[in-house]
Amino acid sequence: MPGFSTRSVHGHGYFDRETGAFIPPIYLTVVYEHPATETGEPRTVDRGTALIYGREENPTVRALERVLASLESAGDALAFNSGMAAISTLLLSLLRRGDEVVVAMETYGKVARLLEEAASRFGVRVVRAWPSAESIAERVSGDTRLVFVESVTNPTLKVIDVEALARHCRDAGATLVVDNTFATPLLLNPTEYGADYVVHSTTKYIAGHNDVLGGVVAGEAGAITSLWEWRVILGTIMQPFEAYLTLRGVKTLEARFERQSRTALAVAEFLSDHPRVEEVHYPGLDSSPYKPIADKLFKKPLYGGVLSFKIKGGLQDALSVVRKLRVIKPSPSFGGTESLITLPILTSAAMLPAEERKALGIDEGLLRLSIGLEDQDDIIEDLSNALG
Repeated sequence: MPGFSTRSVHGHGYFDRETGAFIPPIYLTVVYEHPATETGEPRTVDRGTALIYGREENPTVRALERVLASLESAGDALAFNSGMAAISTLLLSLLRRGDEVVVAMETYGKVARLLEEAASRFGVRVVRAWPSAESIAERVSGDTRLVFVESVTNPTLKVIDVEALARHCRDAGATLVVDNTFATPLLLNPTEYGADYVVHSTTKYIAGHNDVLGGVVAGEAGAITSLWEWRVILGTIMQPFEAYLTLRGVKTLEARFERQSRTALAVAEFLSDHPRVEEVHYPGLDSSPYKPIADKLFKKPLYGGVLSFKIKGGLQDALSVVRKLRVIKPSPSFGGTESLITLPILTSAAMLPAEERKALGIDEGLLRLSIGLEDQDDIIEDLSNALG
């Protein structure tokens, strides 16, 4: 199999023999000729689904899906108009009244809210567990239908032993869904360890430029074909222009991610020695309890471009640091070309119960920093000036 970046660039498989073009065009069409053959059959894409209407299929979107399926070592993939659209469509397709879902406590707040709504409206039982393979496995029972985890948690960067968890879920007959947004397919392919589905917010590292929303679900080909029916019903397909931008962005994923990871490690080491910083969360640090798990699972000696650190003091001290930054911008996203900083207690973790935030170490002094492509020295200088 070709290498990661080769597949990122060429994995769409597009080539127009008439013109010689090898960059997939943007198919800005809603309608297709139907019926398209003398027998009344529609034209189909390579997964066998019909080209009838833009809510169902689009060739530009399909080109992106081929690339992402290859990068995730999956049988197929579906692209959605946001990460939450991907997760919502997947959960709606899998869950039934009375099902039990085990979810890690440290999960994106909107996912937690979605599961709360499923519990109150549809009778789904939600069981929350400490974000470790061992703790989650202890909560999985014969009644568990689905387990949802992040491979690297947001915002305290705990690395979940996906291999051990997948083995336990398989033995228990539970479906394992892994949000792999932080690790990216460059570091980790959860399907290779036995996960049933992998989800990403492609808005983050995969598109990589802070300018396009999207999501993806990858998995076994038959399961993805079944999920396709739900995407059609819900109308959550990614739009063609966004697919084109994401397809362009993913070509540079390895180059961007490697640089961001190296800068992040240098920044984490700088912050670890700063007198105003109480604690740094980053799995690449030798002091991190999650480095051994990362070194076991990750395909490269890289640890991502996101870290979090706790300022001595409280909310006003953290806000003061943010206000003094000049290169790093305040924003709740991550994985793009610009360095961004946010207070998780006000953003991604705001919907988590207060007692869970406290147990996880997500307090008013915690800042999450996403490293962009600026010069390393400029980022460190900016932090040094803001910290004083």
